[in-house]
Amino acid sequence: MSRPRKTPPQRPARLTLRELATHAGVSRATVSLVLRKSPLVAEKTRLRVRESMDALGYVYNRGAANFRTQRTQTVGVAMNELVNPYFSELTAAVERALVKVGRTVFLSNSSEDPAVQDGFIATMREYNAEGLIICPTQGSKPRTLRRLLEFGMPCVLISRYVPGSGLDYAGNDHRLGLFLSTQHLVALGHRRIALVGANELISTGVERREGYEQALAASGIAVDRELIFEGPPTRSFGAEAVKKLIAMRDPPTASVCFNDVIAFGVMLGLRQLGLEPGRDFAVAGCDDIAEAALWTPALTTVAVDTLGMGEAAARLVLERGADFSLPRRQVVLSPRLIVRASSGPSRARRGKRAAPVLAAP
Repeated sequence: MSRPRKTPPQRPARLTLRELATHAGVSRATVSLVLRKSPLVAEKTRLRVRESMDALGYVYNRGAANFRTQRTQTVGVAMNELVNPYFSELTAAVERALVKVGRTVFLSNSSEDPAVQDGFIATMREYNAEGLIICPTQGSKPRTLRRLLEFGMPCVLISRYVPGSGLDYAGNDHRLGLFLSTQHLVALGHRRIALVGANELISTGVERREGYEQALAASGIAVDRELIFEGPPTRSFGAEAVKKLIAMRDPPTASVCFNDVIAFGVMLGLRQLGLEPGRDFAVAGCDDIAEAALWTPALTTVAVDTLGMGEAAARLVLERGADFSLPRRQVVLSPRLIVRASSGPSRARRGKRAAPVLAAP
């Protein structure tokens, strides 16, 4: 006598959206809005739907939803040198803004290599990303970026722009930032002020150098090209640069730096020479990364709005995706000078008993 065949275990039927809606006591449309993280749903309703999902073991099939809508809900973000605290803070701001509206972020550390950046762009196109946010590398070609418009890929440049690319941009007024810090040092009596970390290969470097020169010109001070030091944005470069500056026949008494990391190096280099930053040589940075306020002495710097940049870039890329015919847009935020102990008055001004430099509130 033959034994009855065992019926193989059947996969449980997948819970439907309608069943989830019935359990939560809401409409199917409301459940759909909750799953897509729409801001249109009240928090109380959102929690009720989430509780039903947990109770029923419901998992949202995002892949199927994306197939239906042809939208992947992903945004590619390409940044430079994530070991640099500025780019780390900027990346966190961008990701926070995108996650808030239900997007997933694919991240690339381009390390100032255009080939890495171009490869990431190609990959994001293959995966049908909803858009791109890019801090362009040195040597980025306008034509390569401009083709994204031809491909219909929403893209926003952040912090740096590439002339001729035609892409949307979110950044800070870098020219104004260095104008403010240089003007501050001039007001303290400094007349020979160095610029450490100039970089003509990126828009940020060009703008900051222009701001430095404009502040000197506004005070009737001629620009001395020997006081403009080009180099990488590193501590080691800052330390070596200030040693060369101090060794000049007519050395400067202060420096503005391309970023805070270089400024930290300048202060280290001064101490290696037996000089005290702020007292013997004034130092100002740019970016106001978290470490700037904790350094000894605390670093005078220019605060850029990384949070505002991240939010603006996220908004621009999603709006471009919703309406590709929009005109090119730019969001340029204003920086703030933060005065701390690293920027003391010149010796000549101290001889006149100048008022002490106070930290900004």
